[in-house]
Amino acid sequence: MRPELAQFANEVRALVPDEMEILDAHAHLGTDEDGRTLDPPGLLRQLDHAGVRHACVFPLHDPDRRPAYRLPNDRVLAWAETSEGRLIPYCRLDPSDGPVAEAERCLARGARGIKLHPRAQAFRFDDGRADCIFAVAAEARVPILIHAGRGMAPCADELCGVALRHPGAPLILAHGGIADLAVFATRLADHPAAFFDTSVFGPLDLLELFARVPVERIVFGSDPPYGKPLLGLYVTLRCATAAGLDEADLRALLGGTMRAVLDGEAVAPPTPPRRLRTLTMAGSLARLYQYCAMAFAGLMQGQRESARDTLALALAVCRDPHPETAGEAPRAHPTGADFGPDRARNRRRASTCRCVVPGGGLGRDRVSRHRMSGGGWIQLVVATPRSWRC
Repeated sequence: MRPELAQFANEVRALVPDEMEILDAHAHLGTDEDGRTLDPPGLLRQLDHAGVRHACVFPLHDPDRRPAYRLPNDRVLAWAETSEGRLIPYCRLDPSDGPVAEAERCLARGARGIKLHPRAQAFRFDDGRADCIFAVAAEARVPILIHAGRGMAPCADELCGVALRHPGAPLILAHGGIADLAVFATRLADHPAAFFDTSVFGPLDLLELFARVPVERIVFGSDPPYGKPLLGLYVTLRCATAAGLDEADLRALLGGTMRAVLDGEAVAPPTPPRRLRTLTMAGSLARLYQYCAMAFAGLMQGQRESARDTLALALAVCRDPHPETAGEAPRAHPTGADFGPDRARNRRRASTCRCVVPGGGLGRDRVSRHRMSGGGWIQLVVATPRSWRC
């Protein structure tokens, strides 16, 4: 584990209920066309760092997916078989490439769920192809996890129509359903088994999820290799605490609900969402979040000098001598350098600059390292410090 993550691991251990076997509802294995890879030992190390016992796993957007995702599905099934029960296999399907036959083949071999990715497989829910997959899931009583995050146009009306036609198929909306959260939450309010996982961009998405959706319909998910289980769990627990969840709620959120879904058991009936939709935040912390979000967006787009300037503004916010209701000033601790006016001198002097900033949603890869022109690195640890009270 990276040393800068130890503080988050310690707080996770303090917030998790005693003897809780955490189940991550959203994890990938294999190789993706975008270059990401994750093998079982790598995933298990990440789960161990976070204290997560089990994970639902399925293939990435694998270059070897044709025909019908058969080879990637077989790999995941084999990896799960040798994991001593820690990895729970799903099959991934392409609605245009024999999905029913592949689902039935994988379910017969031990798959416990189905994964669909409308953006990667370029399909919609209004042409009838998804109905046959939902029918298979309903008959087998297995969940369908569907990508409902970044990169999708509003899709809730079509997807909700399919889900409501097949209420016997448990549905898990990945990434908190942020592609169309308000409509999903409204239209699926009476669905008996529609759930939202917590693999979102950050605390604002999670706080809104807790304000829109009953906690009995939210399950923990972290989305490795794009997310980190430890940091995903940290942000989820902090937001759950801010939303007023009690120990019973946490046990359901961190694994109890998902275990019931996988075992085909009844889940707890929904209760009203736990928090109000209005957030109150100190102005300094709102500014800090804004600057860090802008900086990370710049880094993702390769605009590193602009991101560096924006991080300087974030660091300046952290110098506030009168934080008042913001609590203790957020930590932002450069190692061997600062963002003062003599940039050339500071670049030569610094090998690495580390910043711990509030967020958790400024990008999936929440610990990121970026080379600066002129030498040196920026390492950005995106998290939610104790002092950030929403």
